[in-house]
Amino acid sequence: MEQYEPERLSAAQIAAMRRSLTSGRGALTRRSLIRASGLGALAIGGLGTLSACGIPPAKRPDGTAAASDDHSAREKQINFSNWTEYMDVTEDGKHRPTLEAFTKRTGIRVKYTEDINDNVEFFGKIKPQLAAGQDTGRDIICVTDWLAARIVRLGWAQKLDPANLPHAYANLSAQFRSPDWDPGRAHSYPWAGIPAVIAYNSRATGGRKVDSVTQLLDDPKLKGRVSFLSEMRDTIGMTLLDMGKDPGSFTDADYDAAIGRLQKGVDKNQIRRFTGNDYTADLDKGDIAACVAWAGDVIQLRAGNPDIKYAIPAAGYVISSDNLMVPVEARHRTNAEKLIDYYYEPSVAAQLAAYINFVCPVDGVREELAKIDRAMADNVLILPDKEMASRSHAFRSLTTEEETAYEEKFAKLIGA
Repeated sequence: MEQYEPERLSAAQIAAMRRSLTSGRGALTRRSLIRASGLGALAIGGLGTLSACGIPPAKRPDGTAAASDDHSAREKQINFSNWTEYMDVTEDGKHRPTLEAFTKRTGIRVKYTEDINDNVEFFGKIKPQLAAGQDTGRDIICVTDWLAARIVRLGWAQKLDPANLPHAYANLSAQFRSPDWDPGRAHSYPWAGIPAVIAYNSRATGGRKVDSVTQLLDDPKLKGRVSFLSEMRDTIGMTLLDMGKDPGSFTDADYDAAIGRLQKGVDKNQIRRFTGNDYTADLDKGDIAACVAWAGDVIQLRAGNPDIKYAIPAAGYVISSDNLMVPVEARHRTNAEKLIDYYYEPSVAAQLAAYINFVCPVDGVREELAKIDRAMADNVLILPDKEMASRSHAFRSLTTEEETAYEEKFAKLIGA
C-alpha cells in the first residue's frame, strides 16, 4: 500500500496559511459576511494536522470506491459540507430554495452543514478519517484548488461517474475544464470561481483608468498608493502575466524575476503594502488608489461606492475555484453526483449565482440569470463573456519543495 505522503509544512508555508485564514482568501466575504476564521485553537490544530503522520491512506489503486460501498439506492440522503453564506437562502433564513427543490424532485434529503470556515481547519477535521480509510460523514465537500489538489494526489477523492453528470459535463465552462491537478475533472467540479483583478478608486486617480500591473508598479502618480495581495498565487500570478509569462507553466527563473520586479516596487516605495482583504476600506476611502483585488470584494464595494472601478488587464488575470468533491468511503456517491449535476442546470446555477455573486462556472446561465437580475447577468465578474474567460489563467500546482521555496521568497518580499 502506498505510504501517506510526507508533507511537513515549512515556517513560510504556515505563515502563508495564517495570512490566508486571518485576512486572505480564507476570509473572503460571502455577500456581507466574512468567512469567520481566526487563529483559535482549532485553526492552529488544523495547521498541525497537515504535517505527516506516517498513516497509510486507505485507497484503491484507481482512487474509487467499490460499487457495493455506495448506499445511495437504499439511503436517499446526502451530507453536504460547505462554506458559510455559499448557498441561496430565503430572507428569513428558514429555507434553501434550490436544495429544497432538489429534494422535491428526487426524494433525496440533503443535510447541509456550513462547517467549512477555512481550508486548513477543515482538512484538520477530516484528515484522520481519510487517512484511516473511514467515512468522514460527508458525501460532498467544497474546498479550494490547493487543498483539492492535495486530496486528489493522496487518493482521497472518489472518481466521479460521467454517466451521472450529463449537465455538468456539457455545461462546465471551458476555463475550468481541466486543471493540472485534476485533468478532465475526474474527481471534482467547481462550485464558484474567484478571480484576481485590478481595482481602483477613480476619485483617487483623478479619473484615470488603471488597467495593468505595469501601471501599478511604474506610474509615478500612483506612488505610495498601490497595494498587492498577500496571497502569493494571486500577486505573483498577476505579475507573471504582466511579464508575458504563463502562471500555469512558469519556471524557477520566471518566479524569481517576478519577485525581483515586485521588490523594485517596494524599494522605491511605489507599493504601499501587501494586504489581505483589509485593502477594501483603504480603497473605498481612496487611501489606496489602485490595487490587485478579488472580484467578490469589488462587486460589494461598487454597490456602495460608484468611484470604485475595475479592469481586466490585457495580459490576463488569475482565477482559482472552490471545488465539489466526494471523499473516498462516502456512503452516497451516486446521490452526491446527482446533486452536483443539478447545480449545473442553468436555471439552478442562475439562482445560486444571484445569491453568492462569485464567478459562475456553468455555461448557458445568462438568460436564466437575466430573469432574476439583468445587471447581474451583464456583470462579467459573475458571468465572464468569452473574451474575458479567454484571458483567465490558473496558477499551476506546486510540489512541496516548490511551495516551500516560493513561500519563503514571497514572505521575505512582503515582510511577513
